[in-house]
Amino acid sequence: MDKNPELTIYRRRLPHWRLEGMTYFVTWRLRKSQQPLKSEERDTVKSAICYFDDNRYQLYAWVVMDDHCHALVTPLKEHQLKDIMYSWKSFSAHRLQREFGRQGAVWRDESFDRIVRDEAELYEKANYIVNNPRKRWPDLENYPWVWFVGSE
Repeated sequence: MDKNPELTIYRRRLPHWRLEGMTYFVTWRLRKSQQPLKSEERDTVKSAICYFDDNRYQLYAWVVMDDHCHALVTPLKEHQLKDIMYSWKSFSAHRLQREFGRQGAVWRDESFDRIVRDEAELYEKANYIVNNPRKRWPDLENYPWVWFVGSE
């Protein structure tokens, strides 16, 4: 019996590569018709991202910006990245609609994902995530919607 994981590739508008046991850098964005996320809304998205950490997936870093999110995530056991992404987007969209009055689809249909190939890339993507708020807002001193392993 072959115990090597099998690479699966599928395409919508973007290519998506899946390999069991891998870590992914993922990005998802608000629809263009949506207004930027307010502070309380970012808390809602943060809750969705963190809810099943260490259960369905392992998080290494994440950030919730005003118009997009990034995460470094490894699906655990039988959980699939597409299901994790669906859960984050669906749960947060329903709460944003119900609690904050957002109308229509909140997130763009498709998300960007990339297999992290080695430790150097993992650190590079984590650094990108952590610095994303300061890149957007250079005078920013504190940003409560960013996290990385070891930042507790």
